[in-house]
Amino acid sequence: MGLTLQSFPAVAEAGAALTAADSRYLGGGTLAVRATNEGDVSFSTLVRVTDPTLGEISVNGSQAHIGASVTMSAITRHPDLAAIAPAARAVGGPAVRNMATVGGNLFAPAPYGDFAVALLALDATVHFSDGTQPIEAFLAIREMLPRGRIVTAVSFTLPPPGTFRFRKVSRVKPKGVSVLTIAAVIGEKDGAISSARIALGCLADRPMRAKAAERALAGKPRTSQGIADALKVSGDGTSPITDAIASGWYRAEVLPVHLKRLLLE
Repeated sequence: MGLTLQSFPAVAEAGAALTAADSRYLGGGTLAVRATNEGDVSFSTLVRVTDPTLGEISVNGSQAHIGASVTMSAITRHPDLAAIAPAARAVGGPAVRNMATVGGNLFAPAPYGDFAVALLALDATVHFSDGTQPIEAFLAIREMLPRGRIVTAVSFTLPPPGTFRFRKVSRVKPKGVSVLTIAAVIGEKDGAISSARIALGCLADRPMRAKAAERALAGKPRTSQGIADALKVSGDGTSPITDAIASGWYRAEVLPVHLKRLLLE
């Protein structure tokens, strides 16, 4: 079956084309082209947007706005995004990072989507041409978005220095597929944890919050003893995936080990 590529200068035009049942959006191509190469025949038309604003990064004070077409490589190079650069750098090797986009990563199924885990920890907002949605709500219904609704950007508040933490566990260094991914924004005041937002990858079919662990950390010192209760409940509500990389049992077993390392580093 032949494959057609359609390019449009505006999001609205591309959205209209995507209402066709045999179409699929093309961002960086790391998902759609791979699906084609693996024999996916559910679509025969790829639709892309050439609007340059989708490839822009804007940082105004503590507020960051990143277009959906921005690549992982662009994030790693941006001086104002150094705090979250490790999350972008964890996505594949150099060739993949040169193509993989922010928008595409939001839709990547586990065990992919490392940057989406970071965005969840950052409490990002997902932008469309017709509105916005908190990232946690978006991730819950991303497969059910109306056909033709295109993500245009994400925005978030840059974390204060030293509060953002990211850890990707893989069997192959430096660009292996994730065993699990953890991102967290940890605030501290007067020697105790004042706020905690922890996101997990590969502990469900999409990025999820470790809410029980977040609650258990509140008011505790960031010490081995202080985080012990949080580690015990870190797997509450999770449904770890099983794939060729690792079993769900193994992912559940190593989660508290790596969460401890992330919190105490």
